[in-house]
Amino acid sequence: MNGNSALEGVLGVWKPAGWTSHDVVAKARRLIGVRRIGHTGTLDPAVTGVLPICIGRATRLVEYLQETPKAYEATLRFGIATDTEDAGGQVVERMEVHHLTEEEIARAIGSFVGDIEQIPPMVSAVKVGGKRLYELARQGVTVERKPRTVTIHSIDVLQMNAAGPHPEVRFSVRCSKGTYIRTLCVDIGRKLGVPAVMADLKRVESAGLTEADCLTLEQIGELKQQGKLADKLVPADRLLGFIPHAAAPAAESARALQGRAIPKKALNPEPKQPGLWRLYREDGVFLGLFEADIGRGELRPVKVFHPSDGDGRTDR
Repeated sequence: MNGNSALEGVLGVWKPAGWTSHDVVAKARRLIGVRRIGHTGTLDPAVTGVLPICIGRATRLVEYLQETPKAYEATLRFGIATDTEDAGGQVVERMEVHHLTEEEIARAIGSFVGDIEQIPPMVSAVKVGGKRLYELARQGVTVERKPRTVTIHSIDVLQMNAAGPHPEVRFSVRCSKGTYIRTLCVDIGRKLGVPAVMADLKRVESAGLTEADCLTLEQIGELKQQGKLADKLVPADRLLGFIPHAAAPAAESARALQGRAIPKKALNPEPKQPGLWRLYREDGVFLGLFEADIGRGELRPVKVFHPSDGDGRTDR
C-alpha cells in the first residue's frame, strides 16, 4: 500500500490503561479520518494490550477475527478476594496464605489447561434478562449466571513469589474467545482453597496480532500525517489463516463477484471439506468468504469482496 491508497485493513493498536475500547476506536476514527471502523474484542479500561482495529471493508470480517485465540499475561494475587475479581474492587475477604508452596501453585495453574467451565463475573458484558451484567452490578444487583465452556490452550508460569502473606504469580495464557482471566484467577485460588484476585492484565495477542504489530495512538497520528499509515495495515483475510483457501479461474471469479454459487471442482485446490473457505482470484485478489456444500458440489457466497480501486492482492 502507499499513503494515497484508500485505508482498508486491520491496524494493531496498543490500548493504554484508563481508556475503554470505545474510547480508542473514537480517537482512532478522528486521527485516521475514516467512518467505517471497529474493534475485534473489548478490553476493560484498566487492561492494556493488543486491540485490533478494523478499517473500511475489514469491518465485515470482525465476527470471524473475534473467533481466533487470544493471549494474555496476568498477575494473580492470593489471599485477597474482591467483588469485581480484580485488584480494583472492594475487598470482601482477606486471608494470610503462608502455607502455599511454588509447587502447589504451579500444579493448580497447570490443571486448568483444556476445556473448563466459567461463571461470567458480574462486571462482564454478558446479557441476562436484556441487561448487561455490569449494568446490574452498578445497581448493586447480583443475579444467577449460567456457566460457559471455554478452552485454555496453554498456561505458562513466568514469575512467582510465594513468600509473604499474599503470594503473587505472573503467568501467560492462550485461550478461546469468551475466557475471563479474572475468573480464571479466582478459580485457581479456589482450587487451592484460598481467595485470589487478578492484580494485573495485559493482552499480548488478538486476531493474530501481537504487541510487536501494534502502534500507540500517538504513532497512528504521526504516521497518518506523514502519509505512511497505510503501510501498517494488515489485510483482514491474511489474519484468517485458520480458514482454508482456494483459487478460482476467471469465469468462476466473475460468478463469485456476482454473488452466485460456483462449482467446487473448478477451484484449486478443490474443497474436500464443508464449511467456510477463503476464495481468491488466480492473481491473488481476495474475492470473499464462501460456504462449501460438498453434497451439492458448490460454494455459496457468504461475504463477497469486490476488488478495490487498488490491485487488491494479498498474501494468503
